[in-house]
Amino acid sequence: MPVSRIDRAFERRLSALVNANAPTVLQGGRRGVEKESLRVTPEGRVATTMHPSALGSALTNDHITTDYSEALIELVTPTFDTNWELLQYLCDLHQFVYRHLGDELLWATSMPCVVDGDASIPIAQYGPSNIGRLKTIYREGLGIRYGRVMQAISGVHFNYSFPQRLWEAWAAVRESHDTGQHFVSACYFDLLRNYRRHGWIVLYLFGVSPTVCNSFLRARGETLPAFTRGTAWEPYATSLRMSDLGYRNRNQSGVEVSVNSLEEYVRDLGAAVSTPHPEYERLGVKVDGQYRQLNANLLQIENEYYAFIRPKRVARSGERPTKALLRAGVEYVEVRALDVSAFDPVGVNQHKLRFLEAFLALCLMRESALIDTDEQAVLDRNHVTVARRGREPGLMLQHDGRAHSMLDWGREILDQMQGICELLDADDPKKPYTSSLAVQRAKFDDVALTPSARLIKELRDTGESFFDLALRTSAVHKNYFLDLYAPDQRRLGEFAAQAEESLQAAAALARAPRGDFDAYLADYLS
Repeated sequence: MPVSRIDRAFERRLSALVNANAPTVLQGGRRGVEKESLRVTPEGRVATTMHPSALGSALTNDHITTDYSEALIELVTPTFDTNWELLQYLCDLHQFVYRHLGDELLWATSMPCVVDGDASIPIAQYGPSNIGRLKTIYREGLGIRYGRVMQAISGVHFNYSFPQRLWEAWAAVRESHDTGQHFVSACYFDLLRNYRRHGWIVLYLFGVSPTVCNSFLRARGETLPAFTRGTAWEPYATSLRMSDLGYRNRNQSGVEVSVNSLEEYVRDLGAAVSTPHPEYERLGVKVDGQYRQLNANLLQIENEYYAFIRPKRVARSGERPTKALLRAGVEYVEVRALDVSAFDPVGVNQHKLRFLEAFLALCLMRESALIDTDEQAVLDRNHVTVARRGREPGLMLQHDGRAHSMLDWGREILDQMQGICELLDADDPKKPYTSSLAVQRAKFDDVALTPSARLIKELRDTGESFFDLALRTSAVHKNYFLDLYAPDQRRLGEFAAQAEESLQAAAALARAPRGDFDAYLADYLS
């Protein structure tokens, strides 16, 4: 595929950054991970037990909490400036959790285990405080809007912010006199637009959910071709989790959120959380004195919007995400398109993290035209196409108004990342980023190397169902963490202390005087 005008602009910018004699300007970005896992019984059923108290309070523990379900554990790392520190912390978290799960397991894949309809998915409970009630009611609303089974899908989120010293150098490259937060936020929105354009590559390279348990499909009222016993599939799928069977939820087809600017993003999310939806109005908000959902609007709150990537700012206590963005601008981005990797005990690996860091830099540095409604529809179709058919021979995607080979387009993206990886490697003789890029390039030369193809091959080689393979892998991962030599006792002690402190904080919230919840909710949503 010929190099486009936009690509030449990127090459000029990269050269300017290199010639600025700042070889380490991309190094030292802050990164963190949020990793979700279903707690399951030894038989592979969703656990009906409460969140283990030894892990602390899901309401007030910053590092071990729950997502949608009481059984859906979410492990949240702090941010680090190296990948090895991040992965070590995530490993330590897993070691601590497994010491308090008894005979339960953490499910090793994104798509859930055997489910018996919505009733088998217990909604997360956060106690009687007003904030706790709000969090639980929000999840009740998600359940009646989309079904609880969809909410049992798990994933990995990668949070990333560029090093502060990059922005002065980047402002010089862009010939901008502004190096403050307004400039930084605008640059992050450049990144968001280009991620929407090119983010399908993440599904091809790292998607590992080409199959599902039949029980999931029955609960969703969907069908797919049969694969093995109890297992359905899309023959060329990469990530059914990120398809219209998963988080690309059809119910949100009317929610359009622009990433052309921070102002438009906040405007569109604000409209979605304040515009009534007739179907949700019919469901009712408060029925017989009990809340079914926070409100009957298109979105109850901003977090309900299922985006591949989000602009983020650490919010103050009780502050909504859009208010935090308006107050202080974009602080980091949250990449939400990663499946839990069954091939990695912690669900993610160094090659993946290095690639994402370099890919986000590419999205920042390429020219980033505004996206209109027509282009956004094309980009959405590209993502769904790769999610459901990404390994299909000869697959074509729409790019710049024309059909292009997915493989050729992917190779072009990786070629453009070469110089960025060299900057990230700087003086490291091991060239870890360049090596990680080579690992991804091989997947475009041989589709059998993609995680989705590897999973399909293992199912064929073993004759197992998806459920059997995932259950076996979950048990292997549990033994791995329990058998790890010489765990970091200091850090395990820190986790135990944090858990105890969170229980005390939650108890204090439960004891504290509470105002009227209706008034609290109205104030929060205002």
